[in-house]
Amino acid sequence: MNLSALIRQNRVLFSVYLVLLVVVGGLMLAYTKEQLIRFVNDHNSPPGDALFPYLTYLGDGAFVVVLGVLLLVINRPVGGMVLVSFAISGLISLFLKLVVFPERLRPLRYFEHSNWEYHIIKDLKINEYNSFPSGHTTSAFALFVLLGLLWRHKAWNWLWLLPAVVAGYSRVYLFQHFVEDAFAGSLIGTATAVGVYLAYWKRFGAPPVLG
Repeated sequence: MNLSALIRQNRVLFSVYLVLLVVVGGLMLAYTKEQLIRFVNDHNSPPGDALFPYLTYLGDGAFVVVLGVLLLVINRPVGGMVLVSFAISGLISLFLKLVVFPERLRPLRYFEHSNWEYHIIKDLKINEYNSFPSGHTTSAFALFVLLGLLWRHKAWNWLWLLPAVVAGYSRVYLFQHFVEDAFAGSLIGTATAVGVYLAYWKRFGAPPVLG
């Protein structure tokens, strides 16, 4: 299988993701990163403050690793693909954070001397450096896009994008990242998932299906 065949087979998933990229990309072109994070931050709520500190773990490395190990027991090829996708996307994210864009400040440090009274959740640990890209968003898309590609029900596999989007949005809501950081993370994670899927197909044949 090649890339074009994979896209045709999963056209609903890729169509929904393309719409997401166009919408968010358009917002990034129309507004500055300061304006976008101000909008998200100003639309905080008690339910959001209660939920997003937990929903953000959908992109946490420990969560992905534990899930990958569990899948190894249930379905070894799927578990292996999940762990490989996580490892590759994580290394790419770390390289960009630490080597290519080490000067990128996270919102808390970026707005340190601003007069804007931003909202942060009490007792939440906020990081200050290595903002670009969002590692949580990268891991979430590397995981959930891969699971979507493996899902048997192609008309509904776009639903796997929802937890990845929630993880990405949570990073902005929690004042951990700018929108552009999550946007880049989604691209890296998705590209990695697609690459791992195609590499498995080339080496071993059709991957197992889920569902």
